[in-house]
Amino acid sequence: MVIHLISGPRNISTALMYSFAQRLDVKVMDEPFYAYYLIYSQLEHPGKEEILKTLEPDPVKVFGQIQEQEQTFNNVFVKNMGHHLQGFDYSPIKHYQNVFLIRDPGQMLLSYAKVREEPTLNDIGLKQQAELFTWLQAEGQNPLVLDGNELRKNPEHVLQQLCDGLGLPFNQAMLNWPAGPRAEDGCWAPFWYAKVHQSTKFMAPDTDSSPLPNSLRATYEAALPYYTTLKQYALLA
Repeated sequence: MVIHLISGPRNISTALMYSFAQRLDVKVMDEPFYAYYLIYSQLEHPGKEEILKTLEPDPVKVFGQIQEQEQTFNNVFVKNMGHHLQGFDYSPIKHYQNVFLIRDPGQMLLSYAKVREEPTLNDIGLKQQAELFTWLQAEGQNPLVLDGNELRKNPEHVLQQLCDGLGLPFNQAMLNWPAGPRAEDGCWAPFWYAKVHQSTKFMAPDTDSSPLPNSLRATYEAALPYYTTLKQYALLA
């Protein structure tokens, strides 16, 4: 089984990957379509040169790599970004167990802007997530949806629901992990993973209520309907 996480950035996707990595019956993969996305988008991201050297840029070959891992390990957790799935035939994901990870767009934008200035709607991926979710529903799937804040409120309860939806037994080991980097981390980890490397579990939801700067307000307003669409399906704490 391929457990395919379709997330936005600046969420708890890496923590969730670490959570699944604690299971002996799951192999994890970190954003395997990242090199393709950087070529497609022509964006400048931290560590871009190393990413392009390290990762396979051909989506067809990436799908082949995922299939090889599934054949070897049976269960593969693929951490992916919604906005990485554009510009190519991503229809193979119809055969995966798709899980959408969302976050309030205001919180996401404030966090993202600390790494890259003035993030756009495309940068945070909510539009692509909502479109992918609708498409998968039309294809007969009922994807699972996680809201990062709900998961952080009650990790055990939400992870139990997630595992039930995936047909996996819940494992208590998913609630904790060792601090520091993992071998599966992408080469971009030094730029993005500093906080999660200090963690050993899912932390309580953020309480930061800082107002959005005016420069991010339009992007927030554009993203909010997509978040609201997905939020109604989210597993609750």
